[in-house]
Amino acid sequence: MKTLKQLLFITAFALLSFTSVHKYYVSITQIEYVKEKQSLQIISRIFVDDFEKLMRKRYDSNITLNNGGNEEVIDQYVKKYLLEKMEISINDELKKITFIGKKYDDDIMYCYLEIENIASIKSFQIKNKVLFDLFDDQKNIVRTNINDKNKTFVLIAEKDKGLLNF
Repeated sequence: MKTLKQLLFITAFALLSFTSVHKYYVSITQIEYVKEKQSLQIISRIFVDDFEKLMRKRYDSNITLNNGGNEEVIDQYVKKYLLEKMEISINDELKKITFIGKKYDDDIMYCYLEIENIASIKSFQIKNKVLFDLFDDQKNIVRTNINDKNKTFVLIAEKDKGLLNF
């Protein structure tokens, strides 16, 4: 019996020793140009726990996301942060991004943004520094569908911009 316990302990120890918990820090931003509406529509998906950690550090140490709390205050913080960390230039002109709102889906927060009055796009540049100030290994994936062309960027702190020319 003692040998069986020792064997189980050694087996469990060996299995646990080679199992490591690794946390990935990533956001995904989908950008689509809807020519008929002359609109650039943006959906940014961010892990709730990562964004909550950021909001607690920056704005309010007691804030909790996705619990039905004071969503108006949370929306103001989300809007302020995203508009500070995300810049989009179209045809070499910095554009005003409008925060539409957000919703939660389990552990993901979907943030909706828009740029209106875009007649055509000849060049597109994005800077996305979301969560770079909190996580050293943060990656921001940007997927675009502009002028019927799909392109994906992986932005990191050292390379936080992506550029497309059409």
